[in-house]
Parts: sequence; structure tokens; C-alpha cells
Amino acid sequence: MSAALCNHDDSIEPADRPKEADMSYASILVSLDTGPDTPDRARLAGGVALRFEATLTGVAARRIPSPVAVNDIHEAESLFAEEKAKLEEELSCVRAVFERSVGEARVDWRSDMVASVPFLVEQARGADLVIVGRRGIDDGDPGDMGVLPGPVLMEAGRPVLVVPPRIEQIQAARIVIAWKDTPEARRAISGALPFIKRADQVYVVTAGDDARFEGAEDVATHLARHGAHVTTHLLARPDLAAADEILRFAARHDADLVVMGAYGHSRLREWLFGGATREILRTTPVCCLMSH
Repeated sequence: MSAALCNHDDSIEPADRPKEADMSYASILVSLDTGPDTPDRARLAGGVALRFEATLTGVAARRIPSPVAVNDIHEAESLFAEEKAKLEEELSCVRAVFERSVGEARVDWRSDMVASVPFLVEQARGADLVIVGRRGIDDGDPGDMGVLPGPVLMEAGRPVLVVPPRIEQIQAARIVIAWKDTPEARRAISGALPFIKRADQVYVVTAGDDARFEGAEDVATHLARHGAHVTTHLLARPDLAAADEILRFAARHDADLVVMGAYGHSRLREWLFGGATREILRTTPVCCLMSH
């Protein structure tokens, strides 16, 4: 087959939308920090919360550093008190930015003086969706409150929306689903259903060296039963990595949300990610909803 992009022209028509209330998000978390992208991320999260009439909880935390090279216990206590006061002020400032940025969304706030990732993961037990910032090589420094998306993805047990810098809203009118017949991809689709049900167009794409339509038509039929307008696409560019194919397809179709599974495993207490997952986490120019 000579064509680089093979499309199935026959789109699957959506079924009538069910009369009962649409699937939605009731509780959303957004990770906040002292970095330059926190206001935009908070505004985006506020817009998502308003769309789904959800409660939006701002989450921020960092550990108080242990005093080093002190002469006695009194000096240690004094330094600890100074660091605690500094952290309290930082958390207060981050909360103020959050509350100014989220608009009319219904909000809650959680903060603590502990490590940021474990605290966010702990709070995720009461959420339907977790929103975090992208952490690429050239992205702004989020400070010690910042979280890496990878560990949150692998440990939270919730769908995670990764937001690139300088993006303050998401329409999700056109959504690209990077399909692979795996539990991770299936969970990502389930986690994205509230967005998918409201989209104008959904593209189910397969990409990479082993790209094939295995299960893609079944997924399209499933989503059409939820009322989505769906087409399926096979991306066959051996000269491009899967992540590049997916992101280029999203750009061509003006999609601002990519849905995909996250693939990785733990080694020596660190998470190691597959090539496409790692590249998307570092470079995605559009919001990406992922699940492990």
C-alpha cells in the first residue's frame, strides 16, 4: 500500500444519546506549584470543572528541607521554624493564584508540608480526573512543589490530563484516540468518555511499526453508541516515530486533546517509560489524557 495515511472513509454514525444524565466528572484535582504556568493550568482546570459542573480541588505540597550543618538543637529548631513560615507563605500565595484564576468553578483546597507527588497521589483517591503540567526539558521551573507527570500517571490510579505550558483552555471538540489493544488504552478511553461524549469528532488512530486496525472498529462502534461521531485511521509512516505520527495527525485535524494509554514499568524505584509515552510526556503541544 503506497499511501502513507490509510483512512476508513465510512464513518460510524452515532446512536441516539441516552436520555439519562451524561457520564461526567464530579471531582477534579489540579496540581499547582510556584512555576510560571500555574495560572494558565488553573484557568484550564476551572473551565473543565465548569463544563462538567465538577468540584475542582487545588493541590499543592512540598517537604520542609532538613537543617544541615547546625551547631545545636536550638539552631535547628530556629531554622525549621523559618523554613516552615516560608512554606506557609508559598502555599498561601499559590492558593491565592488558584482562586483568582479558576473563575466561577466550585473549588476546594488541599495542601501539606510533605513531598508533592505522594500527596497528590493520595488526594487522587477522591477524584475522577487529575490535571498536571507537562515537564519538558525547556519548560518553566515549577519549583519544589512541581510534580513529574510520569509517577502520577503510574501511581494515582486515575486518568491524568497532561497540560502543556501556555495553554489555558481546552475545547476537546476534536479528539484523537491513539489506539492500541491494551488495558492501558482501554482505561484511557473510559477515563476520557465525558470529553468524548461531548466532542464534535473523534478520530481513532493506530500508529507505529506494528500499527494495525486490531479492535479499532469495535472501539469506534462502542463510542458511537455513546453518541460520538467516530472515524478510524491507520497511520503508516515508517520514517516517523509513533508519537510524531499521532501529534502530526492531531495538528492536521485541529484536535486539542489526545487520549492514549501510558506504558511503563518500575525499576529501582524509578519509572521507565516506553518511547511514545516518554515522548508525549515531554513534548506534546496539546493536552493529553493518559491512563496506566
